[in-house]
Amino acid sequence: MKPRTILITGCSSGIGRALALELQARGLAVWATARRPETLKDLEDRGIRCAALDVDSPDSIAALAARLDSEGVALDVLVNNAGYGAMGPLAEMPAAELRRQFDTNVLSLMALTQALLPPMMRRRSGMVVNLGSVSGVLVTPFSGAYCATKAAVHALSDALRMELAPFGIHVMTVQPGAIQSQFGATATAGIAARGVSAYAAVADAVMARAGASQQHSTTAEKFARVLADAMLARRPAAQVRIGNGSRAMPLVKRLVPTGLLDWVLRKKFRLDQPL
Repeated sequence: MKPRTILITGCSSGIGRALALELQARGLAVWATARRPETLKDLEDRGIRCAALDVDSPDSIAALAARLDSEGVALDVLVNNAGYGAMGPLAEMPAAELRRQFDTNVLSLMALTQALLPPMMRRRSGMVVNLGSVSGVLVTPFSGAYCATKAAVHALSDALRMELAPFGIHVMTVQPGAIQSQFGATATAGIAARGVSAYAAVADAVMARAGASQQHSTTAEKFARVLADAMLARRPAAQVRIGNGSRAMPLVKRLVPTGLLDWVLRKKFRLDQPL
C-alpha cells in the first residue's frame, strides 16, 4: 500500500518546505512542522496541515504526539529533516555548540522517532526517512562536528532498518550532496559570530567550508522530486543519494587512500603548512 499521511520536520525553508509541497501535489496528506509555526502560514494556506515542533524540546515532541493521537492521525511516513550545522575548527568549537549539534541532529531525531513509532509498530507498517549527508561519509576540515552527527545518523538508521523490519517498517537513509538552502548562510554567520583564533591565518578557508554546500548546488525543488519518487517507489531503497557530489564524494572516500585524501584536503583548506 502506498503511503498516505506523511509528517516532515524542518519545513520553514529548503528541503522540508519543498518536499511538503511536492508530496501534497502528488495527493498525499502532509503534516509540515517547524519550530516557528508562523513560517508555515503559506503552506497552511495551501491546505497542508501544519504544527509547531521544536525537535530539541521533549515537551514539544510530546505535545505533537498527543495532538496526532487525539485527531486520529495514522502516520505512514516520518521524515526527519530538521537539522543544524555548526562549522569551524574542532579545537575551538565551544562545548555548547558541539552539544547543540548532537542534540538537534542526533538525539532529537531519535526522540521524535521513538515518540511516533508505536502506532506504526502496532499497525506493522510505515516508513522512517532520515536525512543524513555525504558529509557523514567524506569528512572535511572545519566541518568535523556536523560530519560526525551525520555519520551518527547513518549508523542509527542502519540499526533501525534491521530492528524495525519485523514490524513491517522501512527505514530510508538519504545522503544529500549540495542542495540550495539557508544552511551555508547560517553556518557562515555562526563562524563570524564566534571568530577563529589559532586558525586566523586561514579564516577565509574556514568561511569557504561553511558555504561549500551552496556551490553548484541542486535546487530544493529538484531534490524533493527525486526524493518523492524514491519514497513512493514500489520497493523503496535503503539508501538514496541526491544532489551535486552525492555520488562522487562517497566514491572518492572509497577509492582514494587515506594519506592521499588527507593531503588533498589539507592543501585545499590551506592546512599543508604550519599556522
